Amino acid sequence: MSEHPEHPHDHPHRRRGLVSGLRGNFLTGLVVVAPISLTLWLIWTAVGWIDSWVLPFIPRQYHPSVYTGYDVRGYGVAIFLVFTVLVGWVAKGLIGRSLINLGESIVDRMPVVRSIYNGLKQIAETVFAQSEKTFERACLVEYPRRGIWAIGFVSTSAKGEIAARLPAGAELMSVFLPTTPNPTSGFLLFVPREDLIILDLSIEDAAKLIISAGLVYPSSAAAQAAADKIARG
Repeated sequence: MSEHPEHPHDHPHRRRGLVSGLRGNFLTGLVVVAPISLTLWLIWTAVGWIDSWVLPFIPRQYHPSVYTGYDVRGYGVAIFLVFTVLVGWVAKGLIGRSLINLGESIVDRMPVVRSIYNGLKQIAETVFAQSEKTFERACLVEYPRRGIWAIGFVSTSAKGEIAARLPAGAELMSVFLPTTPNPTSGFLLFVPREDLIILDLSIEDAAKLIISAGLVYPSSAAAQAAADKIARG
């Protein structure tokens, strides 16, 4: 006989430990696999969507499927990139600018089309403009009432008619207050400089915090560096 007989409750405990370990491994693997899978899926979907728009404009004899027997995903994206680069090169020249001005003058005579075109043009220029303009710093601002703080992004000081119309004396800052979890929408606030708490957070870390609804905080190293800087005054 065994000197240490197996207790009848050992098996359930072992099974629970095994199940708990498998569940932990599954969740850890999911944290690794899910972002990679979603990223690849989004890229694959975006490439297919661009292909579906571009390929109908390309003559059939120039499709890769004619020679390979199957569609080459991304062929439309390559054509789109080459076409866009050529259009940009032509638009920088005198003839290209003249053609663009002529086309815009025609569009300006169309009431509905003019509004749609100008709105889309402003959005495109804001998103894709080749400039160094970006948000200066992340900040805390009391919103929607005193005692409640929200993360915002400082863009510039208020200028022009906005600064002239508002009460004089205080320096007013333009602050973009994004919504969670979609930071592309939000509110434009003009806030006195002394009412803002400027953060040492980078724009990227502040955006992560907003998108994750407070679940993802800056790395411990970055947070410690910010805390040390505050402690030093």
